[in-house]
Amino acid sequence: MSFALRVLGLTLLTLLPAVPAATAAGGWSVAPSGEGRSAFYGEGEPGVVLQDTVALTNRSEGPVDVSLRSEGVDVTFADDRLRLAPGTRTEVPFTVTVPDEDGIAEIVARDSDGRTRRVALHLRAAVPNVSALTVEHLAVRGDRITYELVNRGTTALAPRVAVSADGVFGRVLDRAPRTLAAELAPGERRKLSESWDRPALDFVEVRLTVTAGGVRDVASVSTGGGPWEMGAAGAVAAGGALFVVRRRRRRKGDAIEPSCAEVELTGAVS
Repeated sequence: MSFALRVLGLTLLTLLPAVPAATAAGGWSVAPSGEGRSAFYGEGEPGVVLQDTVALTNRSEGPVDVSLRSEGVDVTFADDRLRLAPGTRTEVPFTVTVPDEDGIAEIVARDSDGRTRRVALHLRAAVPNVSALTVEHLAVRGDRITYELVNRGTTALAPRVAVSADGVFGRVLDRAPRTLAAELAPGERRKLSESWDRPALDFVEVRLTVTAGGVRDVASVSTGGGPWEMGAAGAVAAGGALFVVRRRRRRKGDAIEPSCAEVELTGAVS
């Protein structure tokens, strides 16, 4: 009989090292089918259905009624109530679904006199390694750049973060990539921030680039509003005023306007 266990969906159950099996006290015993196995061991991605067989042996001179159940995980038996004839061996197929995390369960056999036999069922969730990372809620708040990093994969990540900012007159921030002090666990969301000296009279686009585990994500945000916007508007208004004054002087030639002359401020904000 093959030592390998058949698995639904092309997944295999492997062997455990040999240790004493559940022995017969009262004339009957239970154990994994095959030779040299004392317990069941299953491995697969969460949700995969595995199949194996449990063997029941009656070495006594009379029949034994046995029921089967599981503890720690749901197991579906082909038949959970059996009558074992004297001197016979019965094999019962069963299926079990791999849980989200590693765990140990048991298959429990009980006879009509209340005597039980147990066999361990070890299940390992083989989660595929997937790297995924996103940058979210990037914002400029006063003299800080705030953002959140989210690990949307299945492996821990050590993100490297680079920050840059470009204004109307060129680049105003260029911070080289650096690795965060602590890893980001799968599913973890972490709020972070960067300090910076925000330009007082400039509209700036901030760009944040994060790399980790072969993946990369980029987010950007444009600053606007606040006191520096009013300063920029004032600068535009002043330029408009200068433009109007010059035009008036060209119209009047060499004539000198009174110092109290009214000046039209084109584009001024009241």
